[in-house]
Amino acid sequence: MEINTDVSSKIDSESVEYKQDFSKVYLIEKRIFDIIVSLFAIFFLSPIFLAVCLLDHFSQVNKGPVFYQQERVGLHGKKFGMYKFRSMIVDADKVLKDDSALYSKYVKNNFKLEPDDDPRITKLGRVLRRTSIDEIPQFINVLKGDMSLIGPRPVVEPELAEYDAGKLLSVKPGAMGLWQASGRSMIGYPKRAEIEMRYIDNASFGYDLEIICKNVLKIISKKGAY
Repeated sequence: MEINTDVSSKIDSESVEYKQDFSKVYLIEKRIFDIIVSLFAIFFLSPIFLAVCLLDHFSQVNKGPVFYQQERVGLHGKKFGMYKFRSMIVDADKVLKDDSALYSKYVKNNFKLEPDDDPRITKLGRVLRRTSIDEIPQFINVLKGDMSLIGPRPVVEPELAEYDAGKLLSVKPGAMGLWQASGRSMIGYPKRAEIEMRYIDNASFGYDLEIICKNVLKIISKKGAY
């Protein structure tokens, strides 16, 4: 996996300081917890994997790969493919970039589009997003070590301009994080960046468990999911 030099150049001595703030015990606990939880999640949620695969296979309007990988920026600027169940048409990224008006709206809306404004989302995709089922394959990223269960949400490269990039990239991105626990898509930049930085400043195993509980409640309520 290649390291983007433009991104890597933004990682200064500040990122090293933040790495040193985390004890080895915490980092080991965090990795063991990530592996155990992601293994259990993939096993127990396997019926959902099967159901989505079958729905996608027999759909007449949603033909294409079951999984979608979007390039995100991870620890120390390493790029990786973040897994999701595909909720959009094939070549959705190309469609977005080829439509200058749609892309402009995407950037202005904090690098997201509301479902009613996004012509790329399929009918099945709307259900997957609303229920957050589309995010389940990220347990694979957690198991691989691209991500942690808890951390700042991984961003696409243009979003780095909203952050202190060195600080953000000094920790693994998370499948769940403080921003999601605080309101998800209802909170845009610069508030989102402030919240993610707050997590880095206060990260601990106990805080991670608290954020997991808050995220579960947000997922159940479906607030901010799109």
